[in-house]
Amino acid sequence: MFRKIVAITMFVSFVAMSTSGLLMIVMDRTSFTLQMHPVHKVFGLLMVATALAHIAYNFRSLKAHLKARAAAITGGVLVAALVGLYAIAMNNSVPAETAASLDALSHKAEQQMEGQ
Repeated sequence: MFRKIVAITMFVSFVAMSTSGLLMIVMDRTSFTLQMHPVHKVFGLLMVATALAHIAYNFRSLKAHLKARAAAITGGVLVAALVGLYAIAMNNSVPAETAASLDALSHKAEQQMEGQ
């Protein structure tokens, strides 16, 4: 039964993450991104938790999939792309003064939205 709950929770989390993420891309306004941030953050954490449970339940199958050459290459390419994109993002710094202003504004906006 727990396995079924994990699967359903992971599915709903995926739907929430993908739709909120796509909406943030389509709307492309910082104010809208800030509105969607709580949904995206909460379901992101839920998706991580259920993904870990899913991996634990299906570890042998996942390991078996990696024995297929195409799957192993695809996985390697995706991991390399992820690491590369993280490296680019981490080296693409926002000036400290701008970052502080943005952080302060977003914090203020979140507090105002919580007070509604």
